[in-house]
Amino acid sequence: MSECSDDCCSSGIDFTKTPVADLYGSNSFSNALMKERLPKNIYKEILAVQNGEKELTLEDAEVVAAVMRDWAISKGASHYTHWFHPLTGLTAEKHDSFISPTGDGRVIMEFSGKELIKGEPDASSFPSGGLRATFEARGYTAWDVTSPAFLKQDRTGTTLCIPTAFISYYGQALDKKVPLLKSIDTLNKQAIRVLRALGNETSKRVYTTVGPEQEYFLVDKKFYDRRPDLMLTGRTVFGVLPAKGQELEDHYFGALKEKVADFMRELNYELWKVGIPAKTQHNEVAPNQFEIAPVYSNSTAAVDGNQLVMETIRSVARRHGMEGLLHEKPFAGVNGSGKHNNWSMATDDGINLFEPGENPESNARFLLFAAAVVEAVDRYALLLRSSVATAANDHRLGANEAPPAIVSIFFGGPLTEILDNIAEGKTSGKSASGVKIQLGVTSLPNLPKDVSDRNRTSPFAFTGNKFEFRMVGSSQSIATPNTYLNVAVAQVLSEFADKLEKSPNKNEAIQGIIKESYSKHRRVVFNGNGYSEEWVHEAERRGLPNVKNAVDALSVLTRSETIALFETHKVFTKEESESRYHIYLEKYSKQINIEAGVMIEMARRSIFPAVTAFAASLARDAASLAAIGAASASQEKRAKKIAELAAELYDETAKLETVLSEAQGAEEVFAQAKAYFEKVRPAMEILRSKGDALERLVAKDTWPFPGFEELLFKL
Repeated sequence: MSECSDDCCSSGIDFTKTPVADLYGSNSFSNALMKERLPKNIYKEILAVQNGEKELTLEDAEVVAAVMRDWAISKGASHYTHWFHPLTGLTAEKHDSFISPTGDGRVIMEFSGKELIKGEPDASSFPSGGLRATFEARGYTAWDVTSPAFLKQDRTGTTLCIPTAFISYYGQALDKKVPLLKSIDTLNKQAIRVLRALGNETSKRVYTTVGPEQEYFLVDKKFYDRRPDLMLTGRTVFGVLPAKGQELEDHYFGALKEKVADFMRELNYELWKVGIPAKTQHNEVAPNQFEIAPVYSNSTAAVDGNQLVMETIRSVARRHGMEGLLHEKPFAGVNGSGKHNNWSMATDDGINLFEPGENPESNARFLLFAAAVVEAVDRYALLLRSSVATAANDHRLGANEAPPAIVSIFFGGPLTEILDNIAEGKTSGKSASGVKIQLGVTSLPNLPKDVSDRNRTSPFAFTGNKFEFRMVGSSQSIATPNTYLNVAVAQVLSEFADKLEKSPNKNEAIQGIIKESYSKHRRVVFNGNGYSEEWVHEAERRGLPNVKNAVDALSVLTRSETIALFETHKVFTKEESESRYHIYLEKYSKQINIEAGVMIEMARRSIFPAVTAFAASLARDAASLAAIGAASASQEKRAKKIAELAAELYDETAKLETVLSEAQGAEEVFAQAKAYFEKVRPAMEILRSKGDALERLVAKDTWPFPGFEELLFKL
């Protein structure tokens, strides 16, 4: 291992010599740190606020702010920022220093409870989808006590980052955190109702937990800097695979290159410092593709943590002479990148609601909550599909390394058989493992944690004690998918609770609910190969939706039943729902607009001049050979083919410009997005085919951009 240097260690800590246990959480204002530094009564109050039992008082905030300030300053911090998640999908921050002039030419370092609780960034340039006029600039950030503050360190200094929610002057959510927090609250409310009806009087709160696996590519920065498409869009709009791609399957879980291992080592330490429990790392399927996965945590901390993971991948990669690519499909022809969202529900007293368990009480609870998820995924499949609808993810969903655009659930043989037997009214049977089952809702065989093989083709797979939502794109914030999932399950649980609370016989009610719910919605359970064409036809037969593009997928947000669902659970108002529809469609259009613009520039200003010059040089060579009586037919033929393709490239560039201009002129947001999808993207594909054909014909040193061989195989 190399010695730590200022170039590779942003905090100045030699992480090669610091024990992980001492380093972990050293830059996180965690509960453990608060317990150590806050007065006992104040710490107890903060825990109550985190659990939703009371509101934070300004008096308590003053104490926390003073302790937080002293801790941050002792670590070298000079500034603080309210760190939030606007609807760009990225994070935002406005830095303020701790200094306060004293009037005699000196300063003191101050940070008040009011400054901790509330900030006021300019909201005018953040997406709002019509929630406010452009000239209305006021917005507020509010401290999210469920996610720990942390220190962001680099060679320029140290900043205290306070996770916050972001709202408008009139209280509308302008971010992804507010809806997430509301969805967690409503799911907690309905889950507790069900638990009380089942006789649980001890659990006080139900949490959602998430462990997001993050896939990404690394490329050498010197090649990245010569690719305007990668720099401006995150993906290559031109490019052909070399003779070798991923077909040998030799990269997956292969030995890490030393340069990559060095990068991963620093990435881990940077994440561990802020309390992100990075656990697993490995080579992914495609060349130069990798994955990092943390241990699960509460949803708000997991959402914040994943945003930091993406940011840290990029910053650490640059310190190692590389660039981290988070786009869902940076390279045509090899696997794209996703983000597996491992989602579960647990109580404050340690009960995982998706653990099959070993006794009748936990068996019934598990089956009831599992049935609720099945129903939620079936009823709200379009909503879940919309949560992962982006221009980038359209390249990935349905390809051979990602789940299809059809939303289905994988349970595996034993659990599916048990639920099928209940739905069909069978009183006994045998599981796939041969264990005899006495079915009466309170009887379930002891099952190992891994009750089935893994199904990597399923978009929503049960994996032992959690569900893995695999449709999420690698560059996405996981806040929206988790918000929609929480609300969908909350709605079904509320209906289950209504029935349970009215029933005098709870066992009969549980049996009836599971039977009725699973009978109606088991069509969404599929344990086979989601990549197969047969599944597409079978899904259509079952009546499952297959929405293949983001533009159509997002339309569900405007439906009356979707708006009513969010209003019922007080997650979005009608205006907030509609704003998301407009923002996401606008982002789709803008992304395609940028890609098309980059493509036109690359074709016209770089590719066309390079290939025509090369064709001319071949023609000159052919003439020279002919002058001395040597064979020249091959040079002439190659020059002619290149010249013909160059002319086609020029013509297709002009056609792309025309349809791009038409799309840009569309005024209505859906019509514009539809134009980008139906006209601009096909024109881009045609233009790409001409450019890629030319790349195969011209000399390698003539092609104006680094090729896939350099990008995928050189680090």
